[in-house]
Amino acid sequence: MDPGILCFHHCEHKVFCTIIPEQCPVCKQTLDRYDYNLLPFRVPYPFVKASQHPRAIVMKPTHGDFLNDYYNSKDLHIGVTNSLGFVVEFSEDGIKGVDPASRKWSSIGCSIDWDQCLLLEQFDELWNEIWDGVLLKMSLTPLWEADQYNEERHNCFTFVLAFLRALDCGELSEKAEDPKLFCKQYVVPRTSAAGKYISLYRQLKRQSYFIQNQ
Repeated sequence: MDPGILCFHHCEHKVFCTIIPEQCPVCKQTLDRYDYNLLPFRVPYPFVKASQHPRAIVMKPTHGDFLNDYYNSKDLHIGVTNSLGFVVEFSEDGIKGVDPASRKWSSIGCSIDWDQCLLLEQFDELWNEIWDGVLLKMSLTPLWEADQYNEERHNCFTFVLAFLRALDCGELSEKAEDPKLFCKQYVVPRTSAAGKYISLYRQLKRQSYFIQNQ
């Protein structure tokens, strides 16, 4: 899903594009693609597939995706991946990612909606047993059934913070005691960086190049 945004420097400008042009769009000089002074590089793609990041805290827009649908005023949805990369999330439908009947993980309900999300934090595989144990135990409690959901007071964010506190993993669990502090430390830096990429992507959907003074 990476659109492959490129950047190169020329005539004291940064030029962003998806295909290196034959000529510099600023000075119209012919570009030699083998010129080491050109130094084109690929702009880092800030989004990940949740299924490829086990033991992680992930975030996506509640509706749609980041590149095409997200604006600052839109709500975000947060979830947790288990050691298999299944997303466990809490919404008005209750818990997804865990089957209460079998008390086991379930991939039902895990959709491609999580193929373009922000990675807030990921743990080492040494945490597999503890991570899965805490996540499964907490997910099966009545506290996270559908009728308990409240958009303002008991939502996906409440679920993730409760999980992190129960995990008792040091600094991250401590930050989870304060929702505002957690957002400041883990959410805002990621969404701010993503916002710059999204803005650049949308500029390039409207035009072939985006030019910036160095």
